[in-house]
Amino acid sequence: MISYLEFEKPLAELEAQIKSLRDTAAKGDVDVDIDGEVARLEEKASAQLAQIYRNLSPWQKTQVARHPQRPHFRDYVAHLCDDFVALGGDRNYGDDQAILGGFATLKDGPKVMLIGHEKGNDVQSRLKHNFGMGKPEGYRKAARLMEMAGRFGLPVVTLVDTSGAFPGIEAEERGQAEAIARATQACLDLPVPMVATIVGEGGSGGAVALAAAERVLMLENAVYSVISPEGCASILWRTAERAPEAAEAMKVTAQDLKKLGVIDRIVNEPLGGAHRDPAATALGLGAAIREELAGLSGLDAADLRSRRAERFLKIGESF
Repeated sequence: MISYLEFEKPLAELEAQIKSLRDTAAKGDVDVDIDGEVARLEEKASAQLAQIYRNLSPWQKTQVARHPQRPHFRDYVAHLCDDFVALGGDRNYGDDQAILGGFATLKDGPKVMLIGHEKGNDVQSRLKHNFGMGKPEGYRKAARLMEMAGRFGLPVVTLVDTSGAFPGIEAEERGQAEAIARATQACLDLPVPMVATIVGEGGSGGAVALAAAERVLMLENAVYSVISPEGCASILWRTAERAPEAAEAMKVTAQDLKKLGVIDRIVNEPLGGAHRDPAATALGLGAAIREELAGLSGLDAADLRSRRAERFLKIGESF
């Protein structure tokens, strides 16, 4: 069952009516044919859905990016890969479940090192994965896997979905800032192609540490920013209630960031968001990733590093 966001309430009422009619027909409680009424309501609901998602504000896109049923790393692994061998541990402290990675073979594509944030999909798994907020050992694991990919000549693909790195005291004690910096440096030093995709939230340095690639993609309703809209509003106006205003000013959407040159490509989602059809979302994402990797396959290590450095140094020049 789909969870409806606040701005989807009109659609929720229509789809509830459709479900009620179908349930009634299934029980055989009525003698009249209700197929025509169901078809009429479905057409109206489809038009309503298209109208809503055609005009989403940056704050509404932020809500879609955070949708509790939005697909995460494990969901993409299931749909994107023919096989996946998870690798764990940073060889220093432990294994952070907020950042997962391992060897993967993309469907109809090459073998890659696949790394990404996992938020979880229920209370128990969200606690296990710390809501996708990586700790130092998670970023050190990511750096280790990237270095391994470089030695084995495997392209690196990352799926970024985090509100930010974990800000707890224990994370700071174990060197959170240094670990994020090392993961970012590992991206920039890679001698193999790297494609990063923002699939949900891309928050702060916790996102950049897995997204310093020569090609950065974003799903249509994902967001990417240096701080959350609530955090920005709290700093500027001393209240998180102005988060919608902050989201507008921060240019957090894929469409704004593409214009600004922060990302390279937008990957379309099914109408109504990735959570309505994770399989179709993964299908489109997989095709985009394979195309980007094919375009980078002929470049040597020096060219790849040069492209990465150049694209990041250019960010902000046109602001």
